[in-house]
Amino acid sequence: MRRGLTLVLGLALSLAACGEESAKMAAVPREPGPDATGFYCSMTLKEHQGPKGQILLKGVGDPFWFSSVRDALTYVNHDLVSDADVAGFWVNDMTEGSWETPAPKSWIDARSAWFVVGSGKETAMGGLEAVPFKGRVAAEKFASAEGGRVADYESVLRALADEEIEKGGGT
Repeated sequence: MRRGLTLVLGLALSLAACGEESAKMAAVPREPGPDATGFYCSMTLKEHQGPKGQILLKGVGDPFWFSSVRDALTYVNHDLVSDADVAGFWVNDMTEGSWETPAPKSWIDARSAWFVVGSGKETAMGGLEAVPFKGRVAAEKFASAEGGRVADYESVLRALADEEIEKGGGT
């Protein structure tokens, strides 16, 4: 009996560890298919210019796609999901590709990205975009050429919240 219980516990621990490892391995950015649609607008991503976002929730097989970085930041900034539920949050590094077509495989972790806010670059659905970059130097170069200011992840979330409040939204 004791040997059987030990075997069952060992098997359960192995499966749990395997499940945790699978979840960690699955948390990698994906490339959107031709029919990938934006979470808010329900239009295909290919119908929009500029950087995109994707959020993979723990226990969910496919990422939520966002037709703009601003939409993805709005999703995490409005308590629609807790940080503990997010397996991965990626945005396009705009040092690669072009505004019209961000480069495939240019995904970077949004939480370690540098953003240019207030540059005048707009999302396809209207509103100013938070333009992401992997490195601060690239973000500063873009801000120098296009206007705006450089912000880290926490600062861009605060800037987005402040903007919402100024428009009469938020609490």
